[in-house]
Amino acid sequence: MKKLLAALAFTVAMSGTAFANHCPVMMKAIDAALAKNPSLTAEQLAEVKEYREQGETLHKQGKHAESMDALAKAEQILGISE
Repeated sequence: MKKLLAALAFTVAMSGTAFANHCPVMMKAIDAALAKNPSLTAEQLAEVKEYREQGETLHKQGKHAESMDALAKAEQILGISE
């Protein structure tokens, strides 16, 4: 039973690290897409920038799942698919 709990704890710890490492990749993709001056309305562009900012703030707070959710919304508006 102790081995199972240890394995579970390790898995949870490693998944948090994976999320943490993926946020910057998503931010970089969003920044690259924005640099290409995408054909978006002013409202869409404002939304993308808001979600991008939220994602970075949440990432810095260690809230990686929430960060990825916000960044995914920005990617969806930009038409970025992984």
